[in-house]
Amino acid sequence: MTIERPFRFAVQATKARSAAEWRDLSRRVEDLGFSTLFLADHYLGRGPAQQEARWPPQYLAPIAAMATAAAHTTTLRVGCRVFCVDYHAPAVLAKEAATIDLLSDGRLEFGIGAGWSAPEYRAMGVPFESPGQRIRKLTEAIALFKAHWSGEDIDQQGEFVNVTGYAGLPLPVQKPHPPIMIGGGKRRVLSLAGREADIVSISNVPFVPVNEDGLTPAQEAERRTGYVREAAGERFAHLDIESSPFFTKITKDAEEIETAVGRVAATMQVEAAGLMRHPNVLVGSVEEIVDRLQERRTQFGVNYVSVQQSEIDSFAPVVERLAGR
Repeated sequence: MTIERPFRFAVQATKARSAAEWRDLSRRVEDLGFSTLFLADHYLGRGPAQQEARWPPQYLAPIAAMATAAAHTTTLRVGCRVFCVDYHAPAVLAKEAATIDLLSDGRLEFGIGAGWSAPEYRAMGVPFESPGQRIRKLTEAIALFKAHWSGEDIDQQGEFVNVTGYAGLPLPVQKPHPPIMIGGGKRRVLSLAGREADIVSISNVPFVPVNEDGLTPAQEAERRTGYVREAAGERFAHLDIESSPFFTKITKDAEEIETAVGRVAATMQVEAAGLMRHPNVLVGSVEEIVDRLQERRTQFGVNYVSVQQSEIDSFAPVVERLAGR
């Protein structure tokens, strides 16, 4: 049976050169009807490491920026897409998250993942362990977050998380806890998300025409949703499935469309053919993008769409058409 959850939209942003610029951006995101303002848990400024990581320079760290955005808005939800479990002491992060949920009157969406950027780990001096070890740590951390937010005495002993002798404070406003977003792209972490998350954030699929398993980008996106569905069982109907087009351009002009697709091809070092239909590319008129998002919700299950900071204003007409529907 096809499940079509209502659309929600978010903006992922880290760029601001002043407090006023960040406050204004937060209010604009809220006023334009976006559900959530996400930060990113990345830290590299310009330099060789940032170029190796192939990720835009990061301006704002997430926790302080989330709290500031919440303080200057009234309905906007705030979150990080997603915290890396290796960049934070889990017991500390649990308390930071509960504090933001309390002080925002229950507007936190708590994103967490196992980490993925080896160049960033190296640049910051953080050991980059095997995927299995990082996912085991993530699993233990999620259990700790839920225990901390319950207000009950914590007694957790594991391979990575050893916390005992106190109850978590403050209690979050949202019950039983803030929505947990788990992000990733492989079977093990997406299965964990299906079992434990309220929101599943599905990473970008490869930009090659066919991946090492012989799957097109669309087939890979379908496979990832399948991992979540299989692990979630009956829970699947109640999950938000989140993803980002990442490369977005709203225009009716054929030349601008060709230029935008060519830019994606150059950035990802692939051929331009087929990129218009790639699950993480969204280029075209408002009407075309509305239709494409509805198709992708049916095909991939994605109802929660995050766009980049540069697309806030141009994407607003799509939000107006689809949010809540």
